[in-house]
Amino acid sequence: MSQFHFTESDAFTIADEPWKTVENLIDRIATLVNQLGDDYVITDGVAIHKTATIAHNVTIKPPAIISEQCFVGANSYLRGGVFLAPRAKVGISCEIKTSIILEDSAVAHFNFVGDSILGKNVNIEAGAILANHYNERDEKTVFVNIDGKRISTNLQKLGSFVGDGCRIGANAVLSPGTILLPNTIVKRLELVEQDK
Repeated sequence: MSQFHFTESDAFTIADEPWKTVENLIDRIATLVNQLGDDYVITDGVAIHKTATIAHNVTIKPPAIISEQCFVGANSYLRGGVFLAPRAKVGISCEIKTSIILEDSAVAHFNFVGDSILGKNVNIEAGAILANHYNERDEKTVFVNIDGKRISTNLQKLGSFVGDGCRIGANAVLSPGTILLPNTIVKRLELVEQDK
């Protein structure tokens, strides 16, 4: 994707068409779980690094990898294949579904992040939503806009691709298929809808 890239994690190579990475995320994480070393406690397909902090009443469904020095806040729900890179933070009462959150990124609290990839050093304030489905459309396929071209992902569930260093304000909503270039700022309460 021209003008857009992720600084990749050591564990992941993100495809040139990152929706393909999301589409295959469950299988990729399941494979990675089986390659991890003794620094992780692995239970039923969920790998949690020994330095990670998991607060009370957190539900993590397999497969998932929670890397070193990560934090997952109370009452959060991680499902459908989740990878948290080192020092990623998920605040209280968040739902993360089929997503990659790279190093030093933070999802504050009361957020939904679905079928998405967050680059490094991203900050998402409270209540922001990265939507992954067009409930209001008859045609559910998610399209992305790249260099002025509308491209079908052939997926009906796809969230956002958030470049390194982005800032997303409280209660903002990113519509399915949103692409944020590195260091983009989304204002509080803003709706980002790139495929109208």
